[in-house]
Amino acid sequence: MLETLLIRSRAIPSDPPRRRGATSLGPEKDRFGVLKAVLAAVPWLQASIGVVVLLLAGLVPWGTGKVLGAMDQQFMAVDVKGDFLGDSRVAIERQAGNWIGKSYFSTDLSEIKADLEKRPWIETVAVRRVWPDRLEIDIREKKPLAYWTDGRLVSRTGELFRPPNPEVAGRLPQLAGPDERVRDVISMARKMSDKLVGHGLGFSGLSLERRGAWTLRLSNGIEVVLGRDQVAKRFERFITVYENRLVSRSDEVSRVDARYTNGVAVQWKQAQAASGPKT
Repeated sequence: MLETLLIRSRAIPSDPPRRRGATSLGPEKDRFGVLKAVLAAVPWLQASIGVVVLLLAGLVPWGTGKVLGAMDQQFMAVDVKGDFLGDSRVAIERQAGNWIGKSYFSTDLSEIKADLEKRPWIETVAVRRVWPDRLEIDIREKKPLAYWTDGRLVSRTGELFRPPNPEVAGRLPQLAGPDERVRDVISMARKMSDKLVGHGLGFSGLSLERRGAWTLRLSNGIEVVLGRDQVAKRFERFITVYENRLVSRSDEVSRVDARYTNGVAVQWKQAQAASGPKT
């Protein structure tokens, strides 16, 4: 009886402590444990997988090239868009026709753009592919602002260019000066032209000598000498004198010299004719 009691009163070990917040008492399973075990057991399998990965990486660009090659087409037509004043749509289409029959994918569009922008009238060219076999070219011509020295034209952006047919630009002002001062001449011409319009006068031309002297020409044929100093002030003085003293006799005026301090010198057409050679 005593022995039985002693057995029943033997201490029973307690349960292992639970971790706070744990959802499982067992060890965490490794998701890739089986795969790791297989790879560790068979070393050659690791090498085989590496070789397969390298082969696939090499086959991707090769396969892409084959697919593109199978899909590749030739350019069969050219569409030229744009408004033309000096250039010819037909001539541009003929030049762009050099790419007819070329590869749709491998043709470098920048070469087409660079080739067409060599034409003197063309300012910018935009080229794009149109599936499956067309080449679309959008042309923007230079907009002539005035005639420049030696028969050249100056564009609205200040670019000097020499097309074979400058006369198609029509009636434009005549500007002149050193090539490196073209933007200065354009800026001065715009200021004077805006001012003249406000006084009912037309702008015909402006020239800048290399030493810096300015000469203005009006649409009624009057030439205004402004010199190189205080040009804006002299121009304003001319406007004042013209409105007060010369507007009623403008058809008799040939030349006005505004380089004087307090006035201007007027050369009349009759006096100019009288001083000319007699026949």
